[in-house]
Amino acid sequence: MSPPSSLKQEFLKKWIMGLQRCSSSKKNMSILERKKAIKLSADVAMASARNGTTCWSRALIANASKDSSDDKHLVEQILGPESERLIMKKVPRGALVCNKRIRSKKVLKRSCGIRRTRKCSPQAALATSIAKRLVRKRTRVLKSLIPGGEFMNVVSLIEETLDYIISLRAQVDVMRSLASVSELVNHN
Repeated sequence: MSPPSSLKQEFLKKWIMGLQRCSSSKKNMSILERKKAIKLSADVAMASARNGTTCWSRALIANASKDSSDDKHLVEQILGPESERLIMKKVPRGALVCNKRIRSKKVLKRSCGIRRTRKCSPQAALATSIAKRLVRKRTRVLKSLIPGGEFMNVVSLIEETLDYIISLRAQVDVMRSLASVSELVNHN
């Protein structure tokens, strides 16, 4: 994972380039078109700043490029020559091996046949089932919030979520500093 300052610099560079390409592609944009272009360029810049190394960044680029032909063209413009590589990038081989390893451990545990059953009170069993249900529900919600999260196991989901939060925080910091600089320039 790159340091936050270099992530912010990379995001800012790609975002500004994306905004320039958006404004040059269409001169008279409505407010909603501008909003969409800003959001699209920010999302693609954030994802491309990660160089497609994370599942969420690849999912974000894939989602942005499949919406409409205009968006796909804009994504290709923002990404530049690396667009083909990032749009068509496959899942890293290590991630697949990791998932198989976890799955084989589960199969091994089940095949052993010897399971310990603990005697517990009905209240403890109820509390355990409620806790498991709550964890499943929150995991489902988290999977819906992270781009590409629907296809991740729990361990990958947590790792990707942490990386996504760091990237979102960097994006917010850059946007805030840009807004404060803009205010200073406009007041002078």
